[in-house]
Formats: sequence, structure tokens, C-alpha cells
Amino acid sequence: MNTLFEITGLTTDLLIFLAIDITIAIILLGAMKFVSGLSAKVNATDELAKEDNFAFGISVAGSVAALGIVLTGAITGENADSYQLEIIGMLSYGLLGLVLIKIGRFIHDRLALNEIKKTEQIKARNITVGLVDAAGAIATAVIIRAVLLWVHGLTVSTFIAIITGFLVAQTMLIIVTRLKERQYANDNQNDSLQEAFANGQVALAIRYAGQVISTALAVTAASHFLIYSADALVSNLIGWFVISIIMTALVAILTAIAKRIILWGINLSEEVDQQHNIGVASVEMAISISIALILTALMA
Repeated sequence: MNTLFEITGLTTDLLIFLAIDITIAIILLGAMKFVSGLSAKVNATDELAKEDNFAFGISVAGSVAALGIVLTGAITGENADSYQLEIIGMLSYGLLGLVLIKIGRFIHDRLALNEIKKTEQIKARNITVGLVDAAGAIATAVIIRAVLLWVHGLTVSTFIAIITGFLVAQTMLIIVTRLKERQYANDNQNDSLQEAFANGQVALAIRYAGQVISTALAVTAASHFLIYSADALVSNLIGWFVISIIMTALVAILTAIAKRIILWGINLSEEVDQQHNIGVASVEMAISISIALILTALMA
């Protein structure tokens, strides 16, 4: 055993921290499934297994994945001062992340996609809306994780910083949704993107998922330019917002160029908007996320 510890660099403390983090993570991920059912006013287990509601399953999967992403930002491991602080930190940030993901879903419902009732659509087995809901949750989680890694300590100021970062994220997602709605209307004789979601156009949901997740990745770049300070929360908030706009615009421009090159000769509006080509939409999503990942990595 000592030889194994020497080879791998493991320590007893590290194993205890690992056990603490994994245990809390599993408990919180299980709680997310329960909360998802509660918010939809259904029994999550029955909806998944007995009713075989795939749309609800996709929505829950998005929420669970989102919480998992948030928890990776809450883990400090051996950097924690004690086991007790690690437990408090994981529980506090994990519960805050769970709440913010659900609040983000509510904001997305009421402000971003205000023309459709996502909960009712998901209960009615609309897979497209389930995908859109999952993408929104994951996008929110990506930004919350970035803020968790950006702040230091476990104080009121850090929680305020997390919430302000969350508000910037929601604002950017609403702006991007409005821009994509306008673009869709211009390309399709003033048709409604939200109505297309309600009608079950899966290809559009896949493309939209790439757009909101790439936006979230662009917003996280702000953490590489700003230094966290508990005494400068207002300036940090303004900084996050300004940098988010710049990075989102840059990602959009580079993604548009990449799509023209990679999907040369393909009419994207015709294939995705009108023919509902899931394959082309999937490539679009991959390009959007890839460009955002590369750009944010370069910024780091």
C-alpha cells in the first residue's frame, strides 16, 4: 500500500477529501432529480420509467450534468483547510448551484423563451423543448463554475460575486436568444423560432444548444481578464458584462467564418430551418462549441 501511495502520489488526506466530495456530489445529484420532478409537479421516477417521457429525461439529464459541472468548481480537495470546511464548502456551493440552475431555468422560461411554456411542453413529451431546456441549464452551469473558480474563500462577498456572475450569464443568454430569433425570422419569412421549438423541430434545438453553450464559454473568458476583489464587486460586474459582450461577438464572428469553410456548399438555412437536417445541425453545434473552447483556452 505504501508503494502504491508513493507511485501515485496519493495520501490518506487526499483519499478522505475524495470520499467527502464524491459522497456529497452523489447526494446533490440525486437531489437534482427529485427537484426536477418537484418543479414539474410530477414523480420523477414514474415520469422516467413508467411514462417513458424522453423529453423529461433529457431535461433532467441536462440539470444533472449542469450540477456536476458546477460541483467541479466547488471542489478544493487538499487545498481546503480542514475536512469540515470542505464539507461546508461543497454543500454550500453545491446547494447554491442547484438553486441557481433552477432559477436560471425559470428566467429562461419567462424571459428568453417567453412564448412557450417549457414545463408543459416537456410534460407533453416535446423532445425539442427538452433539448433546449437542457442546453440552457448546462450553459448556466458553465458560467457558475467559472465564477466559483474565480472567487476565493467562503464569505458573503463570494456568494454575491457568484450571483452577479449568474445574472450576467442570464442577461447574455437572453440577448443571444433574441438575436437568434431575429436571424431565424429574417431567414424564414418572419416565422417564430419559439413556435418552431413548440412544433418539435429537433434540428433547430441542436443548433440552439450549440449557440447558448458557446455563449456561456465566451462569457467565462471574463474570469481570465479580471482579478477577484471583494471590494470591487460593482466594477467586476461591469467588467464581466463588457468582456462578455466582446467575447460573445468574437465567438459569433469566428464561428460564422468556420461554418462557411467547414460546411462549404451547404445552405444552412435550407438544411436546418426547412429540411430539419439533424446531421448538419449537429455539425453546426460542434463548430460553435469548438470555436468557443479554443478561443477561451487561448484567452487563459
